[in-house]
Amino acid sequence: MTVLPDRPLEGFSLAADFPEADAGTWRRLVAGVLRKTGKDVPEDAVEDALATLVEDGLSVRPLHTGDLTDDTPDPTGFPGFAPFTRGGRPEGGAVAGWDVRQRHDRPDPAAANEAVLADLEHGVTSLWLSVGASGIPVSGLAAALDGVLLDLAPVVLDAGDDVEEAAAVLFGLYERTGTAPAPGGNLGADPFGQAARTGAHDAVTDRLGVAVGLARRCHETVPGLRALTVDALPYHEAGASAAQELGCSLATGVALLRALTDAGLGIEAALGQLEFRYAAGADQFLTIAKLRAARRLWARVAEACGAGGTAGAQRQHAVTSPVMMTRRDPWVNMLRTTVAALGAGVGGADAVTVLPFDHALGLPDAFARRIARNTSVILLEESHIGRVIDPAGGSWYVERLTEDLAQRAWEWFQELERAGGQLAALRSGLVETRIGAVWEHRRGKLATRREPVTGVSEFPLLSETPVKRDPAPEPPAGGLPRVRRDEAFEALRTRSDAAVAAGGDRPRIFLAALGPASAHTARASFTANLFAAGGIEPVHDPVTVDAGSVAAAFAASGAELACICSSDALYAEQAEPVAGALKAAGARRVYLAGRPGELRETYERAGVDEFVVAGGDAVAVLTRALDLIGVAP
Repeated sequence: MTVLPDRPLEGFSLAADFPEADAGTWRRLVAGVLRKTGKDVPEDAVEDALATLVEDGLSVRPLHTGDLTDDTPDPTGFPGFAPFTRGGRPEGGAVAGWDVRQRHDRPDPAAANEAVLADLEHGVTSLWLSVGASGIPVSGLAAALDGVLLDLAPVVLDAGDDVEEAAAVLFGLYERTGTAPAPGGNLGADPFGQAARTGAHDAVTDRLGVAVGLARRCHETVPGLRALTVDALPYHEAGASAAQELGCSLATGVALLRALTDAGLGIEAALGQLEFRYAAGADQFLTIAKLRAARRLWARVAEACGAGGTAGAQRQHAVTSPVMMTRRDPWVNMLRTTVAALGAGVGGADAVTVLPFDHALGLPDAFARRIARNTSVILLEESHIGRVIDPAGGSWYVERLTEDLAQRAWEWFQELERAGGQLAALRSGLVETRIGAVWEHRRGKLATRREPVTGVSEFPLLSETPVKRDPAPEPPAGGLPRVRRDEAFEALRTRSDAAVAAGGDRPRIFLAALGPASAHTARASFTANLFAAGGIEPVHDPVTVDAGSVAAAFAASGAELACICSSDALYAEQAEPVAGALKAAGARRVYLAGRPGELRETYERAGVDEFVVAGGDAVAVLTRALDLIGVAP
């Protein structure tokens, strides 16, 4: 055994025996690989050929380095200093991290109090309470906070139209207990967000007057407590892109600043009354860039208003995206929220709320709340994410994405301002129309599974045991719609479940897998996955060897649909007789997995009704299938 010398490694380089790489070499090699795939791309165009378009027209390049990115943004400063891209606070190390903020909306004050105290005892550092018609009754707020040390645990309200009454109860609690509110609390007045959710645009003026009054009181008598929330979740939940979410938040923030300064508050005092709430999604890099871009943009607004120092540092509350939460296979939501919380923490959020994995199903149980709070605790205490300020800073990809996103968001903000501001844009339908167009495009990607939803549109489990929860209070409605990524496939699965609940069998499709496993496995797996996403159970008989045995196996399967699965070579030999045999055996629709090419007409004459391919509209295929076999919508 060789004993390594006990001395430090000086000048040691793992790349010492390899030739030095440069941009030209990389481009030349990539162009060579592309040519082998049939794409003749010039060397100077390989980055464009491999770039991926994402939302807001942003492009993700295949490689981001200093020498390959000629238009890299300027340095973004230091944490705690304008433009605050790298963070709103200068401190790091053991004192860094984020406020672990848990949401509670259980209407029973006693049950809510039990959950609140359990959360605070096990790692939660602040409370986000839904109060009023969509949560804890205003009359039960004091009971829900019984036993909470209000000078240690910040309280954030989400009370909608009941904000004035809820704030009065909270002020009364502070006075009766003789405590000053813990820094980081917020009364949650949000007149524009409430208008976006409810469509009650004419009530904004009155709500704005209440919000300004609360802000004045907080500024003058309760330092450390903020009054206003700029909530971007209504736009995110309507399907907005990241740039649209940021632009709407800027327009809302500016409208609130105008109202506050018109009421006599100085610009720095007005800025100090605002907290911004953003969604954190499973695309961790987009989440990181969004929060960084939000701080940069708000710093620009503050500078234009004449604020100096740290007044323009945006305080951020990140919430794991409700849009990404699924009702089927909800356990996967634990993974989604973990990635989202990681992105929020790395992106520099001041407070992070991890929604429980069963959020889409109703009120969370104790286990779901425990996992939600422990997600942040593990990231902070075991992964030490908070010890480094802006850990993604300096990454060419993150810096480029931050810059591009900031530019798109600023353009949308300027359009909103030209339209008369956020309220006018809501009234005219501009916001809903633009967001609707973005969501329609994304819905197409979801339907074709170019944006997969694990456990729903990809790798569904038809035999899963449904997770049951108590129903949650109905959220405000009447304004912008609420969307979910799983909605189209959820509707299909619900149709299938209803057929079973009515005493029938689950719809089935027979997979006529031809030839050896090496020939049919890939397409049979694709087809099984596709139809299971619509609640159609695949019946796979891999021992069929000819048209006669296929017909017999189909007849025994109890299915009404059939799909031929194999290689192109075996299709050319066996697809015609097999399709004819399936039709003769009573198949109401025969599919073929794969692109038919020049043999399309031949297969169609033999009885193939439809071809299922990767990238096709899965929702349309599955809807037609359920309609055909009489599964009620």
